[in-house]
Amino acid sequence: MMEEKKEEDEEEETWLQLRPTEPLPAQCCGGGCKPCIFNIYYQELSWWEKARAKKDKSLLWTKMEEHRLSELSLETFRAFSISALEPLTDDTCQVRFALPGNEQLGLRPSQHLILRGTVDGLEIQRAYTPISHGSMEGYFEVLIKYGELLMLAAGTGLAPMLPILKEITDNEEDETFITLVGCFKTFESIYLKPFLQDQARYWNVRTFFVLSQEASLNQLPWSYQEKTHLGRLSQSLVRELVSSCRRKPFALVCGPSEFVGDMALYLQGAGLSKESYFLF
Repeated sequence: MMEEKKEEDEEEETWLQLRPTEPLPAQCCGGGCKPCIFNIYYQELSWWEKARAKKDKSLLWTKMEEHRLSELSLETFRAFSISALEPLTDDTCQVRFALPGNEQLGLRPSQHLILRGTVDGLEIQRAYTPISHGSMEGYFEVLIKYGELLMLAAGTGLAPMLPILKEITDNEEDETFITLVGCFKTFESIYLKPFLQDQARYWNVRTFFVLSQEASLNQLPWSYQEKTHLGRLSQSLVRELVSSCRRKPFALVCGPSEFVGDMALYLQGAGLSKESYFLF
């Protein structure tokens, strides 16, 4: 009888050791990630409870393997080797990190990761949104140490720019200058106006809008009139935007395919090489 009780206690202890650890509130970035670290915790807790009820640990491993999305850990930092490093400008480089085998990073669009390293004896930790697609096999890429960013976005192409913008403005030590240009049909079609207005209050952020179907600037609120251009984002306007930057910018472009293609040509016409811009 005592032997059976001992075995039951040992089994119970084993299951408790396998129970997922609830994240600390500080481990959540608060950026609305999907899935959030707590979403994943509750999912793993559900798997654990079902496996425990059936007293079958193999169910636990199977579920975790089936739903493993990434080589990343939500609780601890993992070491990845740098497989390539390409300088793009004086203070910007594109870094490729190797993933074991043909693994995929697994992040969804707009999700970010935290990179940590030591520079000149000082530990630095910053968030970056990968520029490579999450389905790329064997590696992922990020842009590190942006000096000045020129973001050209049309319609919903604004979406991947926003987490990059916010990560910079949330970091008081990041002195990256940002010029964000949003292209929309009308003033009413500009989304997230309050967020963009709030971001434009930062000393290192400028926002401009290009509206293709508005008849007059006088119909816009006065706070938008000076930073809005009617028509389309043309070669001359892109050249003007590039020249207005404090230093040679690195450009990010996102939008419909025709827009992206035109912007690539316009940026080259403004003096930027193919290594100085990235097309989403």
